[in-house]
Amino acid sequence: MSFRHIFVASIGNPSPTYTNTLHSAGHTVLSHLRVWLHTSPFKKSRIHASGLLSDDPRDPYWILWQSPSLMNISGKPVHTAWRAFLSSLATPEERKAARLVLVHDELELPIGKIKIRQGEQSAKGHNGVKSVMATLPKGTDLTKVGVGIGRPASRESNDVAAYVMRKMTEAEVDIMADVAGQVSEVVRDMSNGVR
Repeated sequence: MSFRHIFVASIGNPSPTYTNTLHSAGHTVLSHLRVWLHTSPFKKSRIHASGLLSDDPRDPYWILWQSPSLMNISGKPVHTAWRAFLSSLATPEERKAARLVLVHDELELPIGKIKIRQGEQSAKGHNGVKSVMATLPKGTDLTKVGVGIGRPASRESNDVAAYVMRKMTEAEVDIMADVAGQVSEVVRDMSNGVR
């Protein structure tokens, strides 16, 4: 069986100020995904755009990375970290087969649901995803994993902004831990060439 290398990147706003806010659901899921995939504690990696990196030298087929930037300007750090990841792979074949998985919040999904879309599909108005898509080279094997955070009843921009910037409840953080289990299956399948 041939394995492919997976770089799982989350975008959100930086910690500690924005830890466990709905808009940073991608980071929350990645923190729990680390446990599901048995990777090392997150540590800052200068060559990966000073984001937080978690890996497992015993099972080097996936690396987890949290963007250090504000959500809406995530493109440049994601691109820098992706390039560093690719350069760490030993062969051109491994680099060609590698996949970038972008985990982000999804306002249009109920909390706890996930939606998987391929890179060329629309960013659905998500400014962080738009920034990433605009910065990555054409042909990047990108899979987007939207993590549902629900939507407030009001469509007014100020109400939506207040909603996404609020801290998650304890129950919502627990839901994100369950979501991480779903995402771990997606990552394992991709690494095994099933998806």
